[in-house]
Amino acid sequence: MRIGWSIVFIAFLMPVVALPQAPQTFDVVIEGGRIVDGTGNPWYLADIGIRDGVIARIGDLSGSARERTILANRMVVAPGFIDMLVGSSIPLLIDPQAADSKLLQGVTTIVVGEGDSMAPQNEQTLRDFPASDQLPAWRTFAEYFQLLEKTGIAVNVIHNVGATQVRRIVVGDANHQPSANQLDQMKALVDESMRQGAVGLSSALIYPPGVYARTSELVELARTAASHHGVYFTHIRNEGRGLLPSVEEAIQIGREAHIPVHIYHLKAAGQENWALFGGALKLIEKARDGGVDVTADVYPYVRNGIPLTSFLPAKYFDDGSDAILDRLTDQRTKDRIRNEMETTSDWENWYLHAGKDWSNVLIAEVPADLDKTYEGKSVTAVSKLRDENPWETFFFLLHSGRADINVDPLTMDERQKDEALKESFVCIASDSAPTNLKKATTAHPRTFGTFPRILAKYVREDGVISLESAVRAMSSLPANILQLTDRGRIAAGMAADIVIFDPSRVQDVSTFEQPLAFPKGIAYVLVNGRVAVDAGQVTGLRAGRVLRHTP
Repeated sequence: MRIGWSIVFIAFLMPVVALPQAPQTFDVVIEGGRIVDGTGNPWYLADIGIRDGVIARIGDLSGSARERTILANRMVVAPGFIDMLVGSSIPLLIDPQAADSKLLQGVTTIVVGEGDSMAPQNEQTLRDFPASDQLPAWRTFAEYFQLLEKTGIAVNVIHNVGATQVRRIVVGDANHQPSANQLDQMKALVDESMRQGAVGLSSALIYPPGVYARTSELVELARTAASHHGVYFTHIRNEGRGLLPSVEEAIQIGREAHIPVHIYHLKAAGQENWALFGGALKLIEKARDGGVDVTADVYPYVRNGIPLTSFLPAKYFDDGSDAILDRLTDQRTKDRIRNEMETTSDWENWYLHAGKDWSNVLIAEVPADLDKTYEGKSVTAVSKLRDENPWETFFFLLHSGRADINVDPLTMDERQKDEALKESFVCIASDSAPTNLKKATTAHPRTFGTFPRILAKYVREDGVISLESAVRAMSSLPANILQLTDRGRIAAGMAADIVIFDPSRVQDVSTFEQPLAFPKGIAYVLVNGRVAVDAGQVTGLRAGRVLRHTP
């Protein structure tokens, strides 16, 4: 026993010698970047080591082993930008190069859905869904997410479930209020979608049939989303004369449903309403002070991008869009609509918002069977080409283009953008789907320029906000809204969604006159640690993921 104990005692006294370990190799090291970490803090100089899609270490990594080095040379290294609203993720499935329009802006994550949504679907809604005939049929988010993952996507995607979508499935397109049983069916669809990974509920309250939803209906649907710790996203009911009551309605839904509220593309539309914008910001600030979590986003342009059908009073769509569009050859119908558009303001009247001037309404996109030379011209300019009154051109486009014509009316004041961007609760959204520049005939400039324009115009040129504030509005703020705990910041352990750009050169190039142009100055983009943009060139890697909401 004494010998044994001696051996134990001697062993205890012997120093512990660590065995030599092979140095860990990073997949990518970004050297010498000015790190703007997304929190709003001032930039600092450091290297970033990435391993297995995650930021593994930040500091001086000059002696570390790595497979790839990116020399930042004091360019800004920031979290990948999060686009808080794009119209659809379908382009990622049918045309992989559509993602280039996001990647070359530094966008690594997109949020999809505004009232309508990719799921749930039934036979009718799927038939009406653009380009769905090019894809295998799906019904649920589970099926749609599998389709995205099987195809492979170049950016991360987050989806919400649309209040309009579930309304169309259960109630249809007409102006009917759901019965108690129908409302239960709608809530069940929201519940199923949330369980399968949707991040929240979205509404679009100026477009039929979403416009027919009453506040009480939206509260009930939002409560279902809230039970899964989701978010309520909304294009509010009126952005003109009714702006303030519409913001109050969104806040009411958040308060009654106990759910965070996010207001899409906050604005005051129409010069006669511009003075209301400050009041809208104050309403949000007051709600936040009172404990309601309300945020908003903006896009950096003073022209909207909306369907031409939005110019018609919503009541004309009570029986569905086809019914009214078929009647637009009747002169009495046209005269009645024109009179209402010229004289009434108790609805979202975009003709009034555009100053009662058809030259302020640019035609952004027409279907293939109409004259594509109309694109980029105002309704007035096209009327001269057609040798007719602008009103006749308006009705011709509505009838011939059906619901497939988009326009860009001039309705906003640049000072609104400055005011909004200074608010800590405002982030950025393009309100534009991924688009293949090589195949497009036209687009709203925000399709290709939104995020670089923030950095060029509002940071470098006009000095409205600091670089650090701009990056926060495009990264950690939207990540917090979306409850993405592993994205939106440059920190160890976070997903390696990263953008590297030259703050002196970054520039939007797309304009309303020549919209089909990629921005400049975005040098590198990494999505989940893989290089998606390399020295300004898209690599074609599909490193994106479906980011499912998990309460």
